[in-house]
Amino acid sequence: MRSFAVAAVTGGLAQWLQIPGVVVSGAVFVALLGAVSHWKSRSSDPGLTTELALFTTYLIGVQSVLAPAFGGACGVGLAALLAARERLHRFATDLLSEQELHDGLLLAALGLIVLPLIPAGPLAGLAGIAPRPLAALVLLILAMQAAGHVALRWLRPRGGALLAGFVGGFVSSTATIASFGSRARADPAQIAMLAGGAGLSSAATWLQALVMCAALSPAAALAILPMALAGALGAAAIGLLALRTHGPQAAVVLPPPTGSALRPREALAVAAVLGLVAAGVSQAQHRFGDAGLNLSIAIAALVDAHAPVASLAALNAAGSLSAHGVVLGALIAITVNSLTRCVVAAVAGGRAYAQRVGAALVVSLALAWTTGWMLGR
Repeated sequence: MRSFAVAAVTGGLAQWLQIPGVVVSGAVFVALLGAVSHWKSRSSDPGLTTELALFTTYLIGVQSVLAPAFGGACGVGLAALLAARERLHRFATDLLSEQELHDGLLLAALGLIVLPLIPAGPLAGLAGIAPRPLAALVLLILAMQAAGHVALRWLRPRGGALLAGFVGGFVSSTATIASFGSRARADPAQIAMLAGGAGLSSAATWLQALVMCAALSPAAALAILPMALAGALGAAAIGLLALRTHGPQAAVVLPPPTGSALRPREALAVAAVLGLVAAGVSQAQHRFGDAGLNLSIAIAALVDAHAPVASLAALNAAGSLSAHGVVLGALIAITVNSLTRCVVAAVAGGRAYAQRVGAALVVSLALAWTTGWMLGR
C-alpha cells in the first residue's frame, strides 16, 4: 500500500511541478523499479501484474492533477481490478469453459469488426429498413443466448427450477417449456415447480422482446414498456405461486448445455428471417393495410415471437409504422406464439402440466392486453 501510494503521489508531484522532462523521467524511473522487482522475484511464476499496476498508479497520479475526476475513477477501477483477482480467476477457469471463452472472442469480433462494415443506410429491398440495426439485433440475441448458456450450466448444480426456467427463457421459452414438460412426465410430483419455471420462461419472453425493441427503436420500446412489464409480471406471479404450493425449489432439471453457445448457421438464419419478416410485414401493410400487417405478424409468430416484434420495431424506426401499430402487433405476435407454447406444453408434459403453464400464459396475456387497451384509449 505504501509503495503504490508513494508512486501515485510521485506522479502527481511530477505533473504539478510542471518542470519539463520530470514526468517522463519519473515514468522511466518507476518502470525501471518494476523491472528490477520482477527480475529479483523468487517466484517460479512471478507475473507482471504488480509491476504494471505500480507503473499505472504513477500515471494515475499524473492524471489526477490534470483531471481529478478521471484520475480518481481510474484509481478506483484499478483497485477494484486488483482486489477481484481471485473472483476473476474463478470466473475464467470455473464458470467459463474454454469453448465459451472462444465464443466470447468471436462475439467481440462480430461486434467490433463485422458490424461496422455493414451498411448503415436504409435499403429498398428491406422496405427502407437499415441493415445495420438488424445485424446489431442478431448480435444482441447471440449475446443474450450466450449469457443464458453460461448461466444454465452454472446454475445446474445450485439453482432451482424457477430460476433455471427464467434464465432458459432468454435462450428459448419454447425449448424450456418442452424440456420441463418432459421431466414433468417422468416425475409427476414436481409438476407444480416445473410448470412454475416454465411460466417464468414466458416472463423472459416479454423482457427479451422489450430489449430487442430498445435496440432497434427506443420509441417502440417505450411504447410497449408498460405492456411488456405487465405481461412479465403476470407470468412471474403465476410461476412463483409454485413456491407456496410446493415448498422448497426442485433441483435444476435442464440438461447441461454442451458445445458452443454461438451457432453461426442459426445466426445467419435469424438474420434472414428478420429481413424477410420485415420486408413481408412492410409489403403486407402497404398492400392490405393493417389487416395484412397483423395477419403476417400472426403467421410469423407461429414459429417465433421475437422476429415479428423486431420487424415491427424496425418499421417504427424507419417511420413506416406508428407506436400504436407496434403495440398491437407485439400483442398479436406473443399471443399467437403463446398458443404454440401451450401446444408444446401439452405434448411434452401432459394435461396437468399444460394447464398450469397455460394459466401463466393466460394471466400474462390478459394483463398485457388490458394494459395495452387502457393506454390506447
